Amino acid sequence: MGAGTGGVSTGTAARWVERWERQQQRYAVDREERFAVIADLVEHVAGGRPSPLVLDLGSGPGCLAARLAARLPGAEVLAVDADPLLLELGSAHYGRTLRYVNTLIGEPGWVGRLGLDRPVDAVVSTTALHYLGERTLRQVYGELAGLLRPGGILVNGDHISPDSARMSELARDVGRRHAERNADCGHEEDWESWWSGAAGDPELAPLLGQGGEGRAPCEGNDLTVSGHVALLRDAGFADVGVVWQVGPSHVLAAVR
Repeated sequence: MGAGTGGVSTGTAARWVERWERQQQRYAVDREERFAVIADLVEHVAGGRPSPLVLDLGSGPGCLAARLAARLPGAEVLAVDADPLLLELGSAHYGRTLRYVNTLIGEPGWVGRLGLDRPVDAVVSTTALHYLGERTLRQVYGELAGLLRPGGILVNGDHISPDSARMSELARDVGRRHAERNADCGHEEDWESWWSGAAGDPELAPLLGQGGEGRAPCEGNDLTVSGHVALLRDAGFADVGVVWQVGPSHVLAAVR
């Protein structure tokens, strides 16, 4: 078996990336459809352009980033995450399909560590930006607006509450029922069991000692849809709106 730069074999990486995909389905309603919608949006904006540049923020091992690279074969796709284990698993599994960047979104100097040489066509993120506090998210939205070319797109797929408490309650119930109908909630693995299992794998344990074990500092925010829209418009995005929703899972798009 081959190995990535950190010594993880391709077989081990494939097994743990597959387990990552399964446990993530517990936390994203209709995850595959959401990924497809995000890829549709990126292709709409970047398809046909020479060498489009795409960023996946909070990428984990790069599951969405790899799908985007397959959809846009000529693109340069960066998988950006703060956890060295997840990045090494992705590197060993997906190889040179992606470029991996280890940086914490929003910390001082994080944009410089991306190593960009041209404007970005699309930025995507899934189930990650809710970890940022409102002040940090405002900063990050502004920085991303500065990276994107005119007409470029920012796509955020995440748990985002509707604007009223009653609608939020209804959305959660719709999401739960949708998951039950589609067997999305029948996965035994969860976040904690994945990380505890990884800690017990001798190939992965050394990488767990290098960083945050998937647990980047979590300020968190309780922004509703309109709260995100307001921050994005303040950052300079002209057109902002929800393009897909199932229960509390939203895909929010903003065009530069």
